[in-house]
Amino acid sequence: MESSSLHFGLASQDLLDKIDQLFACNVGEYVDLPQLVVVGDQSSGKSSVLAALTKLSFPRESNLCTRFATQITFRRTQETHVTASVIPAQDASEEHALKVRSWTKNGLQSLDVKSFADIMRQASDVMGLTSGEIRSDQTFSNDVLRLEIGGPKEAHLSVIDVPGIFKRTTSGLTTKLDMEMVQQMVHDYMKNHRSVMLAVVPANVDIATQEILEKAEELDPDGIRTLAVLTKPDLTDKGAEINVIHLVEGKRHPLKLGWHILRNAGQAELEKHEADRDSVERKFFANKSPWSGLDKDRVGIDSFRNRLQEVLTDHIRREFPKVKSEIAKKVTACQQHLEALGERRQTSTEQSRYLMGISMQFQELVAEALSASHSCADVFDENPSLRLATATVNRGDLMSNDMATNGHTFHFQSSDLEPVSDRIKGSDSSSANFEQEDAILPEDDLSDDQSERISGVRQVKCHPDLEDLLHVAATLPEPQREGIYTWLEAVYRNARGFELGTLNPWLLAVAMKQQSKKWKDLALGYIADLITLAHTFVVDLLRVVCPVKRVRQGVMSLLMDHLMRKYRSAIAQANFLLEVELSGTPATLNHYFNDNLQKCRQKRNCARMESRAFTNHDGIKVVRFEDTMQSYSMSNADHDIQDLHDILHSYYKVACKRFVDCLRMHVADHYLITGSRTPLKLFSPGFVAAMTPEQLEEVAGEDLITKRKRAQLEKELKDLEQGKRILK
Repeated sequence: MESSSLHFGLASQDLLDKIDQLFACNVGEYVDLPQLVVVGDQSSGKSSVLAALTKLSFPRESNLCTRFATQITFRRTQETHVTASVIPAQDASEEHALKVRSWTKNGLQSLDVKSFADIMRQASDVMGLTSGEIRSDQTFSNDVLRLEIGGPKEAHLSVIDVPGIFKRTTSGLTTKLDMEMVQQMVHDYMKNHRSVMLAVVPANVDIATQEILEKAEELDPDGIRTLAVLTKPDLTDKGAEINVIHLVEGKRHPLKLGWHILRNAGQAELEKHEADRDSVERKFFANKSPWSGLDKDRVGIDSFRNRLQEVLTDHIRREFPKVKSEIAKKVTACQQHLEALGERRQTSTEQSRYLMGISMQFQELVAEALSASHSCADVFDENPSLRLATATVNRGDLMSNDMATNGHTFHFQSSDLEPVSDRIKGSDSSSANFEQEDAILPEDDLSDDQSERISGVRQVKCHPDLEDLLHVAATLPEPQREGIYTWLEAVYRNARGFELGTLNPWLLAVAMKQQSKKWKDLALGYIADLITLAHTFVVDLLRVVCPVKRVRQGVMSLLMDHLMRKYRSAIAQANFLLEVELSGTPATLNHYFNDNLQKCRQKRNCARMESRAFTNHDGIKVVRFEDTMQSYSMSNADHDIQDLHDILHSYYKVACKRFVDCLRMHVADHYLITGSRTPLKLFSPGFVAAMTPEQLEEVAGEDLITKRKRAQLEKELKDLEQGKRILK
C-alpha cells in the first residue's frame, strides 16, 4: 500500500497506541480526541501537504476539489485494508442520513490515484453534490467522507481535510451561501480545542490576505496548537523571497510553534512520474538560493514530520488528562440517561420482568401504607396522599361523628313531665286535621337559622376519573331541635289501626325510615370519599414506582375497568346495607335496645318523682310513698306517641351504631382498603403474570424512539467504558 511509510510514527508509541485504541472503540464519536486538521484557502496546497504527509495520492482533477470534509484515519491492524464510508451531518434529515450511511466501499488493498478519485466521485454523488456535468442545487456538504486505512506497519494518525476558504464566488459553480457554509465548516473544525491545526499558506501571496491565519489566532490565542506551513516557495516572485525567509526565521509574524516550509511537486512533475517527490524537495532546499540558507529543521517533509511529532506528543500529553476526565463524565451522564429510560423492555420476558418489579414494589408500599409504617420510605413524606391508613381512619371518625350528630332528622326529646299533647304546638286530638303528607318529613320547611346550619357529605375532592361514578357532593340540614312529637303524632295518626294498649308494628318502621333518611347521603358520601382516597392512592403510587409516563398510563388503562368494577361493588354493598336498615323490618338481638328503653322510661319516672321530692332533716331527698302511687292523666294517643318516641330513640341508637360499624367494616375496609381483593391489591405480580404478550407490548413495550435511544446509549456506554479502561 502506498501509505505504508507511515510506520515512522508521529508521537511517542505509547500515547499513539492509546489514541489508536480509543479510536478503535469509537470513543472519538463522543469525545474530541487529539487529531490533525489541515486548513487553508483554496489552492493553498493543502492536498499536496496531505499527500506528502500521508503518502496518499490525492486526486487533482478540478471537479474533485475538496467539497466536504475528509477524515483519514490510519490504524495499525493485522491485515491491510481500506474502508470508505460517509458520516451524515448532525443536522441531516433522517432520509438523507439513512442514504449516506448505507454507502460503504470495502475490500480495497491500496489507495492509488484512480481508486481514490473513484471514491471521491461516489461520495459526492451519495451526498447529492455536483459531480462532473451533473448539476445539483448543492456544491458543498457537511457530510464527512471517512477513510480508514489499516495495516501492520501503520502508525495511528487521524487527519481531517476540510474545504478551502474562498472569498469570491464562481458563476455557475459556487454561491455566497456556499462561501458562508465553508466558512462555518472550517470554523467548527478549528474551534475543537483538541485539534492541532496545520494552517497551510502559499509562499507566493501576501499572508495578510490569508484569512486562515486570522481565524487560527482567534481560536487559538495561546498559539499552542497552530503550526503554520508555507507552500510553493518555487513560485515566489524574485525579490519577495526575503519576506518568506523572515517568516520561517520568526522575524515576521512570529508564531509560538513557528513556521515550516515545504516544496511540493507541481502538476507537470507529477505527470512525468520520473522524480521522487521527497528527492526533488531535498535538492531544492539544498541547492536553490536563497532557500538553501534556511535552518534544515524548518524545511522539507522529513523535518516537518519530526516537528509534527514533537507538537503532537506535547499536545497529546497535555490533553490526555482532560480526555480521561471527560470520558468519566460522559460515562456518568450516559448511565443517568439509561436509568431515566428504565429497565430494558423489548421482549415479552423483559416487559414482564419490568412490570413484575414495579408491581412488587407497588405491593410493598401498599403494605407499608396500610400498616402506617410511614418512616420506612421517604415517599410517604413526599406524597401525603399515600398515607392511606391515616386518611381512612380520620375519614371514618368524621363519618361516625356525622352520623351521631347529624344523621337524624329530629333531635330526640329528654324526659319531662309535660304531657305530649302540650308539646304538640298547634295540634288537637282530631285526626281529621292530619293528612297523609304530614307524616312525610319536610324538605324545604326550614327556618332561616336551620337552613344555614348544613353539613356536607363529601369531604374529599373528587378525582377526575370518578366524577361520573360517585355520589354528588350534597349538603344536608342539621337536625331540627323541636317538632319531633308533632311529627310522631302525624306518623301515628296516619298509620294506627284498632290496636289498644299496643302499637302498630309498622309505626316504628315508618318512623325509623324518616328519622334516618339522611343516612343514605352520609353513607354514600363517606364511601365516595373512601373510593377517592383509594383511587388517588393507586394513581399517585403508580407515579412513584413507575416514572415512565407511557408505561404508567398503559398500566392505568389496563387497571381502570377492574378498578371501576370494584368501586361499583363497594357502592352496591353500601346500598344493600342502606336497604336493610331503612326498608327492612326493624329488628335487633342486641340487649342494649331493651337497656336503652328501660333507661328512657326510668328517666321519665325519675323526672316525675323529682317534682314531688323534698329534703328531710338529714339533707336527703325523699318522696312520700303515696306520691309514687299517684297516677298521671294521659290520653291513649299521648301514651302511644310517648312510647313510640322512646322505642324509636332506643332502637335508633342501636341501629345507628350497627350501621356505622357495618359500613366501616363491610364496605370501607373489606371492599376498598384492607380486604384481600381491594383495588389496592389489584396491581400485583399475579395480575402481571396473567397479561398476554400483546398487552405486555402495549403497556410496557418501548416505542421506536426509546429503542433507538437505548441502543445508542448502550453502544455509547460500552465504548466509553472500554475507553475508560484503556486510559487507566
